[in-house]
Amino acid sequence: MAFPRLHGVGVFLGTSMRVQLHDPLAIATSAIVEAILLIFVWILAPALLPFALIGALVYSAFLIGQHVLNEAAYIRIDHKINELYLASPLSPEAYFVGLAGGILTAYLPTIVALLVLVEIVAPLSLAAWGALVLVLLATWAFSASLAYVISTLFKDMKAIWPYASILTNVLGVVPPVFYPLSLWPPEWQAVALVLPTSSAAALVEAAAGLQSLDPGAFLLAAGSLGVEAAAAFLFGIWWAHRSAREV
Repeated sequence: MAFPRLHGVGVFLGTSMRVQLHDPLAIATSAIVEAILLIFVWILAPALLPFALIGALVYSAFLIGQHVLNEAAYIRIDHKINELYLASPLSPEAYFVGLAGGILTAYLPTIVALLVLVEIVAPLSLAAWGALVLVLLATWAFSASLAYVISTLFKDMKAIWPYASILTNVLGVVPPVFYPLSLWPPEWQAVALVLPTSSAAALVEAAAGLQSLDPGAFLLAAGSLGVEAAAAFLFGIWWAHRSAREV
């Protein structure tokens, strides 16, 4: 693959961010869903609130993928504006990266609010903050890249919605993201440490001292998340270039 041409990322990022900010109800709805879950945890199992808050942060970064999937498909299928974008001197790689980055920027208020709550409920060390930033970026890169690729495979918006829901629930809710890895069946914990969402949550919780990971589990979680994020992002850039040439 040739070196990606990312000229125009700022243009697409700014455009995507403004489009998202023009729909504040969608941003508020996304935050309310997580807030309701956190309130239930706070009432029913307050000891798990630090885990739920970290899980909510990881889930917020992962949920960007669903927004990328819906927005990219909507632009391509309903408005066909992407054909105008791709006919411009700006590159399709920049379109993908700018779209994903703009949506992330628009949803940052939710992430910042959760960061404040985490610091209040379970103050993090400098190392834990570093781990949190890295895993959130890795989770966003994986989710946004996978979602963008999926968005190019369909010609009907109604066919995409079930996949967005499946992607979000199977990887974002079912694994130990909002609850400790220790509550996951022991024979399946290695599987959880390979999944990008639950591995991200486990790494931050370990860095924060909320739970321990033996060296093997730590390497499995960190290695899996790093490889998956890098591979997905590079594939997303390549796919953006390839699929644009087929339009």
